[in-house]
Amino acid sequence: MHHCNSSGTAPLSPFSNDSQWEGQPTSPSLADPENVTSERPILSGPIAAMLSMTLGILSNIVAFLILANAYARLRRRSKAFLLFASSLVATDFVGHVIPGSIVMRLYLSGGVPSEEYNRADPLCQFLGGSMVFFGLCPLFLGCAMAAERCLGVTKPLLHASLVTTTRTKLSLSVIWLAALCVALLPCFQLGSYTYQYPGTWCFIKVLEDTEKADVAFVMLFSGLGLTSLAAALVCNTISGLTLVLARIRKKPCNHRSARSHDIEMVVQLVGIMVTSCICWSPLLIVGLITVKQSYEGSIGDDLVTYKTLMIMGVRIASWNQILDPWVYILLRRSVLQKIYFITKRQTDFKESTFRCWEIHSFPSSEKNPVSRV
Repeated sequence: MHHCNSSGTAPLSPFSNDSQWEGQPTSPSLADPENVTSERPILSGPIAAMLSMTLGILSNIVAFLILANAYARLRRRSKAFLLFASSLVATDFVGHVIPGSIVMRLYLSGGVPSEEYNRADPLCQFLGGSMVFFGLCPLFLGCAMAAERCLGVTKPLLHASLVTTTRTKLSLSVIWLAALCVALLPCFQLGSYTYQYPGTWCFIKVLEDTEKADVAFVMLFSGLGLTSLAAALVCNTISGLTLVLARIRKKPCNHRSARSHDIEMVVQLVGIMVTSCICWSPLLIVGLITVKQSYEGSIGDDLVTYKTLMIMGVRIASWNQILDPWVYILLRRSVLQKIYFITKRQTDFKESTFRCWEIHSFPSSEKNPVSRV
């Protein structure tokens, strides 16, 4: 894509959004990469990347403390959800620190020259595997949490008998193991990890010299991610509709406390699902399109566009680990109750104002005959 030299500015970190481009790149060609002459991105420095990394670490720590406190005081029926949620926050924390540290190291060292993108060094293999593992884990966990809540809301008795702490921990182990197996596939020559533009991060090979194994690997990664998002959407929709119908039917008051917990958890799940969809869908979809076009050899002069889409996709995906904790920080029951009371107070005030205006602005028809007399 571009030629790296010691006089150039530092390459762009995929975890930093603070950048601007100098000049217009010429149209590259897969057949003649030596004719590619694009400008390197000019950055304001590693400060933005460090700030986003610090924000992600602090957010995950605060969210983990909130969930740990909730786990200690809530009853058994909520502990499976809280165990899933705590594991999600812990996974996001580790997934933010490990790949972020490696990316910062590559960023500060000037990145990898474009002619060495395809070298298979251990650092790139570890970083690529980390990105796949920590990318799939939140999606799998979000799907598992949505399925657990759907069962708890629609079939509470079955949920009480099936969902235990031991089975929840076993499910977590299966989820992490499944994500790890997918991330380790390149070790068995099923796909490969390479440095990606601008030489500061590694991911599945989706551009230039892609093979059938690379296409299959990307399809597996994107397919699992998109399927998890779709399953979470279905489960959350069922849970939400069930709670709405229960509210309409106005079931007995002794279930009100349990229902409020269910509402809180479903609202948090919807927040996680929306965050995951916004952050991960671009990378999953762009990866599929890019590897397909690359394998068919039909990218042609659009190579710059696809490289830009990939770097933008991974930047957006990296914000998932920053935004996930804020779902638990902002969408707690105490915060939701405050929002509800503030909204209700404003609504009551507007209704009372409207009634006063309606009463005092029009003369009563009963007073008119008296006034005539």
